Amino acid sequence: MSISPLQFLRQVKQEMKKVTWPTKKEVVPICTMVVVLVAIATAFFFTVDIVLSWGVDKILQLG
Repeated sequence: MSISPLQFLRQVKQEMKKVTWPTKKEVVPICTMVVVLVAIATAFFFTVDIVLSWGVDKILQLG
């Protein structure tokens, strides 16, 4: 049961008309939240990396 490429494109166009796109008012806070959470995660993993690197250095200096 295959469909032609042209029919497929028609179906895609029909489905795209059903999509409700977010407004700018909705998108800005969400994007801001994503940027803030990425910054927090970056700071957390940077800190964990520094602490673990320091710990490994101390352990290796014992030997």
